[in-house]
Amino acid sequence: MGTEKQVEGNSEILQRTFSDRKRTNILKRAEQLTIVFLLPKVPKFISPNLLTLIGALGSGLIFLAFVLGAYLTKWYLLLGIMGLVINWLGDSLDGRLAYYRNIPRRWYGFALDIIADWIGIVLIGFGYYIYAENGTQILAFAFVAFYGWSIIISQLRYKITNEYTIDSGFVGPTELRFIIALILIIEVVFDGSITYLAGSITAILFVINIIDSLILLKLGDLKDKNQY
Repeated sequence: MGTEKQVEGNSEILQRTFSDRKRTNILKRAEQLTIVFLLPKVPKFISPNLLTLIGALGSGLIFLAFVLGAYLTKWYLLLGIMGLVINWLGDSLDGRLAYYRNIPRRWYGFALDIIADWIGIVLIGFGYYIYAENGTQILAFAFVAFYGWSIIISQLRYKITNEYTIDSGFVGPTELRFIIALILIIEVVFDGSITYLAGSITAILFVINIIDSLILLKLGDLKDKNQY
């Protein structure tokens, strides 16, 4: 009986906490269950806005890891993994905490989330720019540009479909964090591999954006036709 009530309680929390967006990423279930587990444990003095700041600080730590890795030793790149974890905690819990506490500020939170995401990705891209060897810094610019493109796509999709999603199919921000963490580990073990790995992930992001843009245009065309 107790287990059934706990399951029902978790289902209710899941529905309320994630009611504002649709998730399609591979790690969706594990991520949402982790968030539901963590939310009741967040101290009352920590607000959603403070969590957003913590997430941004995580991005700053990734930036610092690249700088230290460039000027001291590559082992400092592993500090970036801690930054990714902190960034996930802040970015994933801020809005969810507001819904969990029944104090959502839908449009304020929506705007703040996008701004914080953009600042975070710029910090990561700039950090990689400093770390990258001569001639490969363009990958940092391309990554930031393509990620910004994906943010624009998500906002346009929201405008057209009235359904907010931050994922591109099975890949979302959480999966991207795992990929970046793996790239940092491989770079520490195999010096210079980051150029090829960063180039690959940037190329994949470009392809995903092209596909999502074509789908978005079809959705826009369909909506236009249905209005007449």
